[in-house]
Amino acid sequence: MKRSNRWMWLGLVPFLAMILLFQLIPVVSMVAGSLKSASGSGISFGFYARILQSAYYMQAIKNSLLISGASSAIGIVVGLACAYAITRFPARTRDRLLMLSNMTSNFQGVPLAFAYIVLLGSNGVFTLLFKQWGWSVFAGFDLYSWLGLVLVYVYFQVPLALLLLYPSFYGIRDQWREAASMLGASRWQFWTSVGLPVLSPAVFGTLGILFANAMGAYATAYALVGGNYNLLAVRIGSLVAGDVVNQPQLGNALAVILALTTLLAVFLNHKMTQRTRKLDAVLGAGQQTSPKRRRQPRSWTAAAPAAAKEEL
Repeated sequence: MKRSNRWMWLGLVPFLAMILLFQLIPVVSMVAGSLKSASGSGISFGFYARILQSAYYMQAIKNSLLISGASSAIGIVVGLACAYAITRFPARTRDRLLMLSNMTSNFQGVPLAFAYIVLLGSNGVFTLLFKQWGWSVFAGFDLYSWLGLVLVYVYFQVPLALLLLYPSFYGIRDQWREAASMLGASRWQFWTSVGLPVLSPAVFGTLGILFANAMGAYATAYALVGGNYNLLAVRIGSLVAGDVVNQPQLGNALAVILALTTLLAVFLNHKMTQRTRKLDAVLGAGQQTSPKRRRQPRSWTAAAPAAAKEEL
C-alpha cells in the first residue's frame, strides 16, 4: 500500500509542475514586478499611485467595468430565458442546441471581431444593404464604440450563461409546481416566490463568471477597436508588448488590478456554488423526512421546504 501511494503521488508531479510553471510563477512575477520602484531596487507602490492619479488609466478601468457589467447583465437575462426554454425541448433537440451553444461560447477573439466587421462594420454587408434599401436600421450605430463592444461581448456571454444555468433548472422539482398550482398560485407567483429564489445562487454565481470573462477579454476588443477605445486589457497589452511605449512594471500593476476584479467575481461564484450545494442538501433531507412529521402549508407560498428558507 505504501509503494502504491508513492506511485500515486508521483503521478501528480506533472500536474504540480504545470501549476507551478504556468500559474504560480507568472502570478508571483506579476505581483513582484508591480511592486518594484522605477529605479529597479526596493519595494514601492509608486505604480499603483500613478494609476490612481491618472485619469487615463482610471478611464480604462471604468470603461472595462461598464462594458463587463452591461454585457454580463444582458447575458444573464437572455441566458436565463434561453436556458429555461431549452429544458422544454425534447432530448434530441436539446442536445443539439447545447452543442451549438458550446460552439458559439468559444467563438470569440479575432474571428468574432472580423465577423462583426464584415457584417456590421462601416462597410459591412448589412450596413450597405440596408442603406441601399433605404432602411435606417444602422444609421446611428457605430460598431467601434461602447455599444458595439457590448454587442460583440453579448455574443459569447449569452451561450456561456446558457450552459452554466441550464442544469440549475432541473433542481426545481415538478412537485413544487404541482403543489403551487393546486393551491391556486399562478405561474408568475410560483417563479417569483419559489423558482427564482432557488435559482438565485446559480444566477449570481454565473454573473460573476460572465463578469470575469468580459474583464479578461483582450483579443476581441483589440481586433475590433485596437487602441482607439480605452480598455484595461488593451492598455496592459500596449504597456507590456507595445512598440512605442514599453513599461512592463506599470503593466504588471494594471494586471494586478484586473486580477483582483476577476478574483472578486470568482469568489462570488464560489460562495454562490456553496450556497447552491447547501440548498440541495437541505431540500434532499427535507424530502427524506417522514410524511407524518411534515406540516401541511397553509398557503401556497409555504410550499417550498421551510428548512431551506431557514438555512438560507
